[in-house]
Amino acid sequence: MESCVVAENGSNVSGDSVPKGVALLAMRSRIQIPVKAKKLEDDVKERCWDQREALPDEPRCVICGRYGEYICNETDDDICSLECKGILLSRLAKSQQPNARPCPVKLPATDECYYVRDNDNKSDVKPLTTDQTELLRRKLDILVKGDATPPPIWSFASCKLPQKLLENIEIAGYELPTPVQMQAIPAALARQSLLVSAETGSGKTASFLIPIVSQCAKVNEEHFQNQQKPLAMVLTPTRELCIQVEDQAKVLGNGLPFKTALVIGGDAMAGQLHRIQQGVSLIVGTPGRLIDLLTKHEIELDTISVLVLDEVDCMLQRGFREQVMQIFTALSQPQVLMYSATIPKEVERMASSMAKKVTVISVGKPNKPNQAVKQLAIWVDSKRKKQKLFDILMSKQHYKPPVIVFVGSRLGADLLSEAITVSTGIKALSIHGEKSMKDRREIVRSFLVGEIPVIVATGVLGRGIDLLTVKQVIVFDMPNSIKEYVHQVGRASRMGGEGTSIVFVNEENKKLFPELVETLKTSGSAIPRELANSRYSVGSFSAGRGKRKRKHGF
Repeated sequence: MESCVVAENGSNVSGDSVPKGVALLAMRSRIQIPVKAKKLEDDVKERCWDQREALPDEPRCVICGRYGEYICNETDDDICSLECKGILLSRLAKSQQPNARPCPVKLPATDECYYVRDNDNKSDVKPLTTDQTELLRRKLDILVKGDATPPPIWSFASCKLPQKLLENIEIAGYELPTPVQMQAIPAALARQSLLVSAETGSGKTASFLIPIVSQCAKVNEEHFQNQQKPLAMVLTPTRELCIQVEDQAKVLGNGLPFKTALVIGGDAMAGQLHRIQQGVSLIVGTPGRLIDLLTKHEIELDTISVLVLDEVDCMLQRGFREQVMQIFTALSQPQVLMYSATIPKEVERMASSMAKKVTVISVGKPNKPNQAVKQLAIWVDSKRKKQKLFDILMSKQHYKPPVIVFVGSRLGADLLSEAITVSTGIKALSIHGEKSMKDRREIVRSFLVGEIPVIVATGVLGRGIDLLTVKQVIVFDMPNSIKEYVHQVGRASRMGGEGTSIVFVNEENKKLFPELVETLKTSGSAIPRELANSRYSVGSFSAGRGKRKRKHGF
């Protein structure tokens, strides 16, 4: 059958006269299709970075978020270029391929038996007993505090999720749920308010998005046929994390009655308001921008039944508590889901004030770095840190791109990235809060596709963001808290993948020595001699000796 592209004026351009690559795109209504094939080839954007950013109310590419100038013939999705078209079709082809049945998860031999149930509707297998559930949680290092919490699930299909959502989960790359997803998803679906702590990169985002998409899709199918109403809200401390959460929500909600709105600074408020007024199920935003939007415009939030606070400890550190509570009081007693890699006492108190009954779920070792990341601490004087970094980046043995280098200041990020490029020849760029959202998005995109092997960042990349390609993190400037160090180290591992982290330490970090020594000890990492012998570290070693003496004294 002859392929054909229809121009806006209604004329047809046959497939024989259009270049093969160009014919992949259906350019309908938004652009003119010239009759001459040569001109058509010149007009079509080959790569996504050739395309401009989308203006407010303009369609966005479903792959990269730039201006969706074209419409894909096969999927009817907005796309910006041939490159994103190819990525979209590749994902579509992958989703349509028959998947091999995953191997069953093996547990150490015990008297108990566990069954992976692909579909509860078709299964007569009895649910796990209380003893079996507790044994399973111990083996997966899951700690649960709360009443009537559902047992962990072994497969996504056992949660009675919409079939289209199950397909989207598979497209997103989730074959089996991670431990935090195994416990948090059934608990969230049971409408329990949660306080969840798990290692960085363990799949926390999907553990709250999957229940949200499922619930919103079901409600919209039953009640809101014409226009969707906000049913859930996700608050995060940074714009980048908001963008990532919304992108993942779009992937999971594709093909379902589920729309999202992104409310962050740096983008026009008029476009964000228009998006919400057009009808959405999920609002993702930063607390400050949402408060700004709510004070200037009337937005109906009575229908919101789920409030997610992601990286909640970071939000408290940045002074967002009052804004978060303002938003919470504007809602009608929603289910509250609070997530972070670290859960300090302040967060527990906040959770208690927002919900009468809160189920606490802890997976792995709380407030500890991801065990999949190998930590290496190097004692380096401040004046020699830059040269030591250059030595690592020039070493075939130690340089493992792509790499994130964390620094303590915005100016330091700019200067160090320039120095890396000049001194080593390795292309490096900086990213921090003073750069525009357009620049930050472009830098992250370039990093993810491999154009830039090194990013020098402030804490803006230390939280939550999925940088799946990163295998190495270098902490050039030690942060002000061990909790922030835990998050930065976690960038080197996503979903259990192995990674390495290198941290430079010296006397300037003396306040953190006891906690850093303890963190390195628990992860089995070597402790530099200077750090171990420092008088500021003595407490962490003597405390252990003191405990042993007291034990022998009884």
